[in-house]
Amino acid sequence: MLDNLITQFVLLWAVIDPIGSVPVYMSQTHHLELKQRRLVALKAVAIATVVLLFFLLVGQMLLEAMQIPLPAFQAAGGLVLLLFALTMIFGESKPEIEQKISEEISHSELANLAVYPLAIPSIASPGAMMAIVLLTDNHRYSIADQAITAGVTLSVMVITLLLLFSATTIQKVIGNVGAAVISRVMGLILAAVALNNLLLGIKDFYF
Repeated sequence: MLDNLITQFVLLWAVIDPIGSVPVYMSQTHHLELKQRRLVALKAVAIATVVLLFFLLVGQMLLEAMQIPLPAFQAAGGLVLLLFALTMIFGESKPEIEQKISEEISHSELANLAVYPLAIPSIASPGAMMAIVLLTDNHRYSIADQAITAGVTLSVMVITLLLLFSATTIQKVIGNVGAAVISRVMGLILAAVALNNLLLGIKDFYF
């Protein structure tokens, strides 16, 4: 039970990458007052949470409606997560990529700042959506197990919110370089988890 909780937490932490979102948040809100910064953080985390819970609740039903077997989706999800992890390791890190995105909308309204790029794709990334569906397979996990996954997701989102509230302090401590290093370490962990999902999906599909 504890091992499962730790595994889920590490996986969701890796795909959501709260620390990697801090430089994005800082670059988007540096010109705002403290109250406005916190409002943007709160809205971004709330929107990302709704998106992830939506995939948790109806993601598999959508797949079944399209007659896509879950093992195929698991294999595809593992492949996508692996590619995502490789970009985290070898390409520009998440903070570097999303800071470039954020430069294009530096003068947008607070609501737009919260939605893009903070909520999506920084926090509720495609990899996070995929991971949520894989962790709540109705054929493999009970309602209780899925409720636990929802709880783990919410805990990661709460930590994300706290990190954004503490962004100024964190940025001074780790800097953009530190955030990039952490993002790459998370990418390595995610690559191992993704490869495991890919192999399990292939195995379940054929056997």
